[in-house]
Amino acid sequence: MRPGPLPWLRADARAGPAVAAMALRRLLLRYFPPGIILEYVEGGESKTRSIDLLDLRPDTDVTALVEEIQKREPLITASCLEHIIHLVQRLQEKLGEKQNHKFSLFKVLRTHILPLTNVAFNKSGSRFITGSYDRTCKLWDTASGEELHSLEGHRNVVYAIAFNNPYGDKIATGSFDKTCKVWSTETGKCYHTFRGHSAEIVCLSFNPQSTLLATGSMDTTAKLWDLEKGEEVATLNGHSAEIIALSFNTTGDRIITGSFDHTVAVWDVGTGRLLHTLIGHRGEISSAQFNWDCSLIVTGSMDKTCMLWDAVTGAHIATLAGHSKEVLDVCFDYAGQRIATASADGSARVYNAGTKQCIAKLEGHEDEISKVCFNPKGNCILTASSDKTARLWDAATGHCLQILEGHADEIFSCAFNYRGDTIITGSKDNSCRIWH
Repeated sequence: MRPGPLPWLRADARAGPAVAAMALRRLLLRYFPPGIILEYVEGGESKTRSIDLLDLRPDTDVTALVEEIQKREPLITASCLEHIIHLVQRLQEKLGEKQNHKFSLFKVLRTHILPLTNVAFNKSGSRFITGSYDRTCKLWDTASGEELHSLEGHRNVVYAIAFNNPYGDKIATGSFDKTCKVWSTETGKCYHTFRGHSAEIVCLSFNPQSTLLATGSMDTTAKLWDLEKGEEVATLNGHSAEIIALSFNTTGDRIITGSFDHTVAVWDVGTGRLLHTLIGHRGEISSAQFNWDCSLIVTGSMDKTCMLWDAVTGAHIATLAGHSKEVLDVCFDYAGQRIATASADGSARVYNAGTKQCIAKLEGHEDEISKVCFNPKGNCILTASSDKTARLWDAATGHCLQILEGHADEIFSCAFNYRGDTIITGSKDNSCRIWH
């Protein structure tokens, strides 16, 4: 996010007494997904709120759009209209940029002696982490390929790893030793060891505010941990089999857990209460995710389908069929308008979240695809396959743009950084490759 050069602006009196006490400090541009963040002061306290522009297109009438925003947002006064129009035009230019970027291999890193389990970037892509069967997690400098820290202390496989993005100052590691640890990115020091699960921890996630950590375990429960106090705040009880996927929504007030019991549960983060159980799949859940505006949930299953659900009511909206084997991964694009699925049948598919129609089939891999993700802009899809390659695809047409070759064994992990100009791939050949 880039701050716009904006003087201190005071909400004018016509906005009414409730808003008169609010003062707009500055505007920040958010490229992915398109939006503007308002930084303001209310009652002496610094606050932010965002204006999402998920439907912004290169041909949108910006002036009309900004006038519409002004009607709904009292912090935006006549004196800053021109500035906001300029910011939205910059977002529009970004959307209109043609992206013909060809990625080339930048570095091969032999990261661990024993097999890798997972890889993850911080937000900018300047650092990444690797988890391994050697019981460590390692932190790396992307540009130099230098190992910055080896996070040691687990007594079994380090399986689930994450940065607390967008901040990136903490790392979480979940292990088969049934514990989870939180570390300082800067020093490599362990802040907390969370104990309480009675079986392996296989998934974890920080909430967007970076105040909580969620862990999912083979013991059928998920737990929420307070990062400041270093203690458990809730146990999410309700599944009858292992939890293998979990995800917070964008606001951080809901979390979903996906289980081998064929269901996905929606929980209230504040109370730990079960709100909905999403029942419909006829096989184990492989992945589950909210869309950006928290209105939809997508789930993938071993039953060969992907399902779309209303995140507020828990109602089933659609079943996205078409794959001939298990769906191993699903994801939304940043705007929540498209869904990508990856399958053991060696293909990936793109669906329109609004019409529920399949808009592209990504065919070309010679073995199962275990991972799929959109680039931040949403016009490009990355897939990782057991055929030892990763591929880049045009999200609108399904055309293969590039094949990333060189790994000697299956690729199980792939990711973009926030700008979409760096890719990391992790393989069973025990190496990570960085592509620019």
